[in-house]
Amino acid sequence: MTTSPPTKTFFLGGARSGKSRLAEELSASIGAPVSVVVTAEPIDDEMATRIARHRSDRPADWATIEAPYDLAGAIASVPADHTLLVDCITIWLSNLIVRGDDDQTVASSAEAMIRALLAHAGNVVVVSNETGLGLVPPDPMSRRFRDAQGRINQQLATQLDRAFFVAAGQLLPLQSPEDGLS
Repeated sequence: MTTSPPTKTFFLGGARSGKSRLAEELSASIGAPVSVVVTAEPIDDEMATRIARHRSDRPADWATIEAPYDLAGAIASVPADHTLLVDCITIWLSNLIVRGDDDQTVASSAEAMIRALLAHAGNVVVVSNETGLGLVPPDPMSRRFRDAQGRINQQLATQLDRAFFVAAGQLLPLQSPEDGLS
């Protein structure tokens, strides 16, 4: 019996697009134990309710690691034989920016996170929001966030094995410019 090598998959989409559901379905289908690295903090009642709903929707045997800031460290702690699900990069980046991390610290943290994802020996599934499809944000912090998110999403889409855009619960495979422009 041959087994396929682990795959690193990136799901990108808007809010409520179905990306987390599809990421969870993929993670469950692999057949390995699953460790979920989550980045949200219960900063208010609505977010606490949202976190509780996500937690109750996941299978009880999935390990959960909370990592609002040290995402690279949390990823590195996942056992090699586990499927690693990270949900989501957008909230993690928001946490860093709201905390006051400067652009260089954010970029270094993103590079460390991507190195940790690539180093994980098992399957990897990553969820992030596409934040650049709307209007240009009216304030500097929002523009800084949008720009940083776009750069991180580009890095993930090019460095992981496959990337999908999710809209209305449907997948659209993304391809590299080299594959699409030749």
